[in-house]
Amino acid sequence: MLALTRRRWMQTTASTALGFPFIQAQTPEILGQGTFRYRLVPGWGVLDSKTPVKNGHGLVVDSAGHVIFLTDHPANQVLIYDRNGRLVHKWGTEFPGAHGLSIVREGQREVLFLTCLQTHRVVKATLDGEILQEWHWPETIGKYENATQFKPSWTLHLPNGHFFVLDGYGRDYILHHDEAGHLVKCFGGSEGGITHWGPHGGLADTRDPARPELLIAMSDQQHLLRLDLNGGKLGKIDLPGGNPRQVRLHEGHFFVAHLADNWPADRQSRGFVSVLDSELRVVANLGGSTPEYDGSGVLRHMHNTSPIFLHPHDLALDAEGSLYVAQFASGNTYPLKFERL
Repeated sequence: MLALTRRRWMQTTASTALGFPFIQAQTPEILGQGTFRYRLVPGWGVLDSKTPVKNGHGLVVDSAGHVIFLTDHPANQVLIYDRNGRLVHKWGTEFPGAHGLSIVREGQREVLFLTCLQTHRVVKATLDGEILQEWHWPETIGKYENATQFKPSWTLHLPNGHFFVLDGYGRDYILHHDEAGHLVKCFGGSEGGITHWGPHGGLADTRDPARPELLIAMSDQQHLLRLDLNGGKLGKIDLPGGNPRQVRLHEGHFFVAHLADNWPADRQSRGFVSVLDSELRVVANLGGSTPEYDGSGVLRHMHNTSPIFLHPHDLALDAEGSLYVAQFASGNTYPLKFERL
């Protein structure tokens, strides 16, 4: 069944094993609109039973072009692929709640930041799995009664080494750390007007170095939130019909993974990927409806149009512009690769 999820199909059938619709192989489908058009690479990244996966959570691409995939399978949680989809290395069994994955350059090396919902911590590690530093619940700041209330979803990083931890599954705070990892300040949460199940993923937008911002994917809220580095609200970008879980910037465009188009009311609704321009206007939807704005500049409701995706949770792009997508609650699927046309 895993291999079937790597093809494009036109006719649907039911999969009783996974409970989701799959389709029989027919004609390759092209996703997207305008200049953002992609085609799935069948079979990319599919491995054998020696390397099973569960939920797909995080994806990054390192400087060598390796695709690094984070899953919460108890047997292996970090899978490193080459650009052809062959397994290079795997490691990790200590992250049962593996969720967020970021890659950061520190001098001459690249490091990974992982978040774990079940162990309530953030970890910095080398690419091959050596743990360098850990952060647990912020006991001293008076916002948490115990460790279980802290459930970090992702980390956002500035060029100077500072980073922000999003407590997206806990109390919705955003924790600012300096380059040494020391906690600088805490903002957000309910008193900061952050809706629960809100700050899931995102990035530090440093296109204007004098005025860096946080661009946050607000899960289940159908919008992106813009904040200054002190938590002040700068605005929001409505994405009606979407459910943004992560945002990645690539060559001047923002790519947004939408978990589904009717989640959580319909947990089998499928999701899609949006492409936004430098002004944060949607210019294409991969596996979704063509974006349309009304005469007042309001984006019309978007929705899934293709069975290719099932709960996109994160995405990454390589130097050639190929797109990789990790999927949550999708029947234990490996990452999807799409070539840009």
